[in-house]
Amino acid sequence: MEAIDITILLAEDDDGQALLVERNLERAGFINQVRRARNGQEALDMVAGEVESCGSQVEDRLVLLLDINMPVLDGIEVLRRLKADRTTASIPVIMLTTTDDPREIARCYELGCNIYITKPVVYEAFVEAISRLGMFLKVVRVPGRLGKPA
Repeated sequence: MEAIDITILLAEDDDGQALLVERNLERAGFINQVRRARNGQEALDMVAGEVESCGSQVEDRLVLLLDINMPVLDGIEVLRRLKADRTTASIPVIMLTTTDDPREIARCYELGCNIYITKPVVYEAFVEAISRLGMFLKVVRVPGRLGKPA
């Protein structure tokens, strides 16, 4: 299958969970690049193209998989800042977190998240959820950032 023109930015501080997400996206046939941020500030920096280690600018067609509980800046604050900035507001944000509190879910949608996925605690259920996410990501279409050609 041909890669569609998106990059996944996975903002996840837990190495084991990040590896599980990446491997299971691959198993689901998602062949695009997955970049990883280990905290909320690094995610914002990568989106802004300010982190030297990520190479060139983060591609204009980007989907952010965002955990809530992260060091430096939590996912809620990352989401709030991205959606408040007109140059990053159109970036689709998928909350991918263990937090299943209905108030947190509502808050994320109020701040502009596009999808909220609770990571199952049971390994097999987690693998299945990420596999389904990978299938979804293979067909999703993403707008370019404002001010950039699509």
